[in-house]
Amino acid sequence: MPKKKKTNKKKQKNNHFFGKLLFCLIVAVVVYFGINTFTFAQTLKFAQISDVHLSNKNVDTSYKVLANSQELFEDAIEQINETPNIDFVIETGDLVDKPRKELVEIACKQLNRLTVPWYFAFGNHDAAVGSSFKKDEYFDFIKKQNDNITSDKRYYSFIPKKGYRAIVLDSTIDTKITANGEIPEEQLDWLDTELSKAKLQQQIPLIFMHNPLQEPFPSFHHRILNAQELQAVLDKYDMPIAIFTGHYHATKIYKNGNILHVSTPSLVTYPNAFRIITINNLADRVIFTFEFKETRLKEIQKKAKMLTFSASTLKGEESDQNTVVIMQK
Repeated sequence: MPKKKKTNKKKQKNNHFFGKLLFCLIVAVVVYFGINTFTFAQTLKFAQISDVHLSNKNVDTSYKVLANSQELFEDAIEQINETPNIDFVIETGDLVDKPRKELVEIACKQLNRLTVPWYFAFGNHDAAVGSSFKKDEYFDFIKKQNDNITSDKRYYSFIPKKGYRAIVLDSTIDTKITANGEIPEEQLDWLDTELSKAKLQQQIPLIFMHNPLQEPFPSFHHRILNAQELQAVLDKYDMPIAIFTGHYHATKIYKNGNILHVSTPSLVTYPNAFRIITINNLADRVIFTFEFKETRLKEIQKKAKMLTFSASTLKGEESDQNTVVIMQK
């Protein structure tokens, strides 16, 4: 009898050992996959400002409150500095209303008040036929004011954080008077290469340019002239791609297949707003969270609303302002 009792104790001890071992294995698997999931999840948070149209005029145009452009810009800068965990800021064109060195200098002084890195994409108001301040001079001046931009070309890329590739395009035409845009063949080839790198390195491509590929509303005189060629490059890739633009002064978010089109309004046109975008890059999906930030200068905003031709079109729906968009990988 004692021998049998001893055998049972040994069996219980073995069962206890294997039970603990199995528990440890389960915990290890859960921890392993949990860590991998969270390790893969890279959060990026940035601000997009567009169409600042900085001016030294003391009068407004038919729909732009240019007389208040500097105040509106200062307010946007202050709001961004008050927002925690911003990784970078990008201005997507028409930083100034006229391509003049003195205006760009004022704009850069404001941008250099930011507590995070900032970047810039050319808009049609940043380039003009016959201007004494040419695009190359403009870009060189920007680079002297901003150590974050080191490219020799007006289109460039940077890695804001692991898992992302920011691609900045120059869609402006400075050989004739036009608000239309175009992506030259050389730039399309470069974009193809950048998207290929993003695919290979498992990065989410974030494209920034002035002219939207997907128009928030039809405008024959503002669209990209070779939009089909640009679309053909994008269609080669089945990964989530986000395109952030301005130009139309309208608020719109539109998803077409694996491409997310984001149009951001102007600071000097109603609703006088910009965006804060948070992106979570997960193993199987990408989550975009949009926060719509209107100016705190409400009297100026009221004036801007009175000047606009269609306040509802420019402000968009709630789904174009504060929303969450999920894209599957």
